[in-house]
Amino acid sequence: MSTILVIAPHPDDETLGCGGTLLRHISEGDDVHWLIVTSMDSSIFTSEQMSFREKEIKQVNEMYGFTSVTQLGYPASCLDQVPTNDIVQKLSDAIKKINPHTIYTVFRNDAHSDHQVVFDSLMSATKSFRNPEIKKIMSFETLSETDFSNPLKNGFRPNIFINIEDFLQRKLEILSVFDSEMGDFPFPRSSEAIKSLASIRGVQASSKAAEAFILIKEIK
Repeated sequence: MSTILVIAPHPDDETLGCGGTLLRHISEGDDVHWLIVTSMDSSIFTSEQMSFREKEIKQVNEMYGFTSVTQLGYPASCLDQVPTNDIVQKLSDAIKKINPHTIYTVFRNDAHSDHQVVFDSLMSATKSFRNPEIKKIMSFETLSETDFSNPLKNGFRPNIFINIEDFLQRKLEILSVFDSEMGDFPFPRSSEAIKSLASIRGVQASSKAAEAFILIKEIK
């Protein structure tokens, strides 16, 4: 049994990027923890919207059966205005508490600045001399962010593929909880687009459906 941590800048990133893989880990008896970096800002969203989002998070947590959920509560889309050392420290504290073997998170060159900040902060928080228990870190792709990254920067070139053909339908069911984040095809966060990407990654991995990752670090 392994301890797995998925770090999502926003709720739904984890399911878009590696929901099938997380479900597979859970089915194999691993402890899977969910860390959400941002939340809705009360200066922008209504109390009703914020309450609805909390209900979504609770429902998604129950559908997965996560071992724990941690919310850092930073305002969404404003992470680049937060002192980096503050984010690094909170990530470090959460990681020490959870003590994960493997971490999944977003791709560094995603179009969303929150994703970039989370990745960079995680790299600082997971230096081997600080957290030697972490043996593997992988980045996933997030439809609507990874596919719109700056073409002048390095693109997402995966080197790990995980078969999720037994978990794709459940992933789609979980994503449907985030109704306000989903849309009709050809919107990137649509069931058709998600299934299409899973099929493409499956072809690369000789399976009917897969999720793709970039291995950032592995220690054996």
